Amino acid sequence: MPVIPAAQAATFELPGITFTALAAPSRGSEQLCAWLLTLEPGLESPEPHTLDADEVFLVVEGRIRTRPDAPEARAGDVVVVPAGEPIQVANPGSTPARVHVAIRAGFTATTADGTVVGTPPWAL
Repeated sequence: MPVIPAAQAATFELPGITFTALAAPSRGSEQLCAWLLTLEPGLESPEPHTLDADEVFLVVEGRIRTRPDAPEARAGDVVVVPAGEPIQVANPGSTPARVHVAIRAGFTATTADGTVVGTPPWAL
């Protein structure tokens, strides 16, 4: 069984968002990807995207929305975003939000304009 020490977990940055790579095919998990998402206070993703698989968000700290019209999820809450539903994460709070995310390995992301992005590096 692979153990991924926290100090060795790769991180990836987008404006206001940090992805800490946990489980993925390159890290010993053939069927499941998981990462820790950290959202800066006041973050609103600039545009939505969709995925071809269900994505699960478990809020550990703070609060998030998965799109502008979605209800807020707080620490302890789980949000399930079905495949094909738009995702546009936001942190409406004044403190960082930390969220564990899980999805099947090999998923594909698509931008709002239909551009296929593929699988992001934290999930490879």
